[in-house]
Parts: sequence; C-alpha cells; structure tokens
Amino acid sequence: MKREISPTVYILASRRNGTLYTGVTSDLAKRQYEHRNGLIEGFTSDYGVRRLVWFEPHDVMESAIQREKRIKKWNRQWKIELIEAGNPDWDDLARGFGFEPLPSLRCD
Repeated sequence: MKREISPTVYILASRRNGTLYTGVTSDLAKRQYEHRNGLIEGFTSDYGVRRLVWFEPHDVMESAIQREKRIKKWNRQWKIELIEAGNPDWDDLARGFGFEPLPSLRCD
C-alpha cells in the first residue's frame, strides 16, 4: 500500500511551552524521521526541537507555504493557543506516523 503524501504545515516543540519551530513539507513522516534523528542541521537539532505537536495538511504546496509564512509571523502566544486547541497535553503526534511517542509532558 502506498503511503499518503500531502503538503503539510507543522509545529515542533522541544517540550511543553518550550522552543517552537514551524515548518512545511511534502512528506511529514519523512521529515519527522529526519528531525528525530538529527539529520537536519540547524535550529531544530541545535535546540532539541523534535516533538510534533501540531500539523495541518493542505491540498497544494502553495497554500501550505502561505500558511507557514503566516504562522511564522504570529506571536508566540497565538502559536501556543493553536497547539493547545487541538493538543492540550502537547502529546507527540508523530505516533500517528508509526513513531514511538516521546515521553509525556504532563508533569512538566
């Protein structure tokens, strides 16, 4: 069976209320693998940002890129509210893509 691939905007966090990273990709499962294994040099690997806490699929890459750019301009509180609207416990959503979940953050 072929894996479903679609343009996706996503937010990663280092921990609950920690460092946030907003990105866009055409293959979220592959990109999550790269983030989790430190294969992407730069911000996410430098700051340990690897927990998938929010994502939003799009039909076309242009709309995903436009949404990513908008979210990147938002203030931090708006991003936190976006995450908590759908993921109040900041659970690691990558488990839905076959990854072992990172430890729970409920005690943080």
